[in-house]
Amino acid sequence: MKMYDEFVKDFEEAFEGWDFSFVTETGRIQSHALTWSYGSLVLPYIKTSSSMLDMGTGGGELLSKFRPLPAKVTATEAYEPNIPIARERLEPLGIHVAAISEDSKLPFEDEEFDLIINKHESFSPYEVRRILKPEGTFITQQVGGYDCRQINEALGSPENVYENWDLEAAVHGLEQHGFTITKAVEEFPVQRFYDIGALLYYLKAIPWQVPDFTIEGYDEPLKKIHQQIQEKGYFDAKQHRFLIEAHV
Repeated sequence: MKMYDEFVKDFEEAFEGWDFSFVTETGRIQSHALTWSYGSLVLPYIKTSSSMLDMGTGGGELLSKFRPLPAKVTATEAYEPNIPIARERLEPLGIHVAAISEDSKLPFEDEEFDLIINKHESFSPYEVRRILKPEGTFITQQVGGYDCRQINEALGSPENVYENWDLEAAVHGLEQHGFTITKAVEEFPVQRFYDIGALLYYLKAIPWQVPDFTIEGYDEPLKKIHQQIQEKGYFDAKQHRFLIEAHV
């Protein structure tokens, strides 16, 4: 099958931190634009904050680009391979990186931060409320439970186990813990894969999409997706994203 065996080799490419540039900067994966920008929303708060927390910093790629930063900045990361990468990138900037294992037990004092930002990281509404100062702000962009389920359908794999995670559920949880919601929006932009190698690289980076994934185990449906891309030019899956701005 044309190029299939060559594209399969992309599954072995290294993935570190939260850097998809191997496939995004070459245009092999493209996503339709959201009607909001997480960065543009959080940046004004960052510039006026005195103490902030970045939850789930990955390899620190995004946080390191926000300038100027407050006097006190802390980041958390739960995925062990990312922790040394984040520390190498962020500690020279004066940012402490805390390794965590539980959303419900963060290593911070009550009312420690006036701003907490969170992009694609799980969280406990109770714990966020505990460590946020009065009149503080919490901004999060989340990946919803219906994210890219077309991949699972095409592969014939079980659907995402987080399907009940959506804007309504997240807003309800925050409001139950005393937050006032000032912005809440949810969208399903298309993510387009232009070759099977890009899809394989994505599945390696996002192992929870198809937890039992192996190339050998899904050989037949992968070849069908590859053939579809050869004929149509691409394979589409709908992302699930929502954004919340909340205050106490």
